[in-house]
Amino acid sequence: MPHDEHINEDPSELSKLPMPEDDTLPASGKSSFNPPTVTPSDFDDTSMQIEEIGSTSPVSSSSDSYDAAVARLAVKRGFASDEQVDAVSLALGHEPDASFGQLLVKLQVLTPTQYERLRTDVETERTGQRIPGFTMLGKIGAGASATVFKARQTSLDRLVAIKVLPKRFSKHQEFIDRFYAEGRAAAQLNHPNIVQAYDVGNADDCHYFVMEFVEGDTVYELTQKTGTVDEERALEIVIELADALKHAHDNDLIHRDVKPKNIIITEAGTSKLADLGLARAISDIEKAQAETGQTFGTPYYMSPEQVRGDTDIGPPADIYGLGATFYHMLTGDPPFSGKSSKQVMECHLNEMPKPPDERNRNVSPGVSDVVLKMLAKPIEQRYATCDDLLDELRAWKSFHILKRGEADRS
Repeated sequence: MPHDEHINEDPSELSKLPMPEDDTLPASGKSSFNPPTVTPSDFDDTSMQIEEIGSTSPVSSSSDSYDAAVARLAVKRGFASDEQVDAVSLALGHEPDASFGQLLVKLQVLTPTQYERLRTDVETERTGQRIPGFTMLGKIGAGASATVFKARQTSLDRLVAIKVLPKRFSKHQEFIDRFYAEGRAAAQLNHPNIVQAYDVGNADDCHYFVMEFVEGDTVYELTQKTGTVDEERALEIVIELADALKHAHDNDLIHRDVKPKNIIITEAGTSKLADLGLARAISDIEKAQAETGQTFGTPYYMSPEQVRGDTDIGPPADIYGLGATFYHMLTGDPPFSGKSSKQVMECHLNEMPKPPDERNRNVSPGVSDVVLKMLAKPIEQRYATCDDLLDELRAWKSFHILKRGEADRS
């Protein structure tokens, strides 16, 4: 799991960045701040997490030491003895570059899975103590820029998701501003296909964002399980997402990070657009000009104008991202791949993807053409608005329903 924050990244360095196996690496050209977005599926590599977490000093009695708390919890639950924990503390003197958490695993006092589970429990307990009115039920996911917890709001007795800004960022105003901007952006929207925002706040220097808890898989997880998504089902998902984006655009917001990992399919089959961490007001000319030349988004799914860092980023950029996501659902892969972020972004600028119906013979030529129009390089050749896109998508959905009805009658 990559944890790169890519802050103050030189564009020339993009060519040195390896592309991850999925889409988790956000691109930032000259951007002074561009945090990775957070989804549960970003957090699979336990060994990577263990190498990056834990104190770099011997375990202490400080309540701020996660490793100390983990060690105490390990003894309490019978995973380790006091003698084993003491032995690990002594071993730190011989391995000054190691953390206590790393040695707990290296010396086989705990397995990587046990360590991560205990650390999650400690983190959940501590966060719950800092946010009044909520009972923390467990960690959903964590990344470089946020940790997301499942919780119960006690006053309304409802499940919620709480995104928490890591403590190490709580002293950096730029991170805090970006965090609250996401909450404010989400709060402007009220649509059945957008994850609803409930509250943002700060308790005991813990910045948090409370939102609707959605049980289900992301579209990325769906494609990992099934390879491709049936055309009719993909149309249903894209129609719901296009309607969600229309609502956002009508409320003066562009998402700028539409991708499979930011779309959750509920257990009832409803699509939900999530993560407005990169959202921006379309009419905010001052902010747009301040971001000129900066690259915001995720390389696999970002529009050419986002790659260039254009000032006039508008609804067509989201339509492009949705088109790249549609392509991924139909073919099992993003439109472009490469050995680095730079290679992928150059493809978005200069190459046309192979038509979806050539990569998957079950895709109808007409729907393939819709996807390619969504992915047109020049903005004027793309669908201008989500209304225009929805007209075509719904027409193809009706065609599938009609064809299915004819097949049933025969």
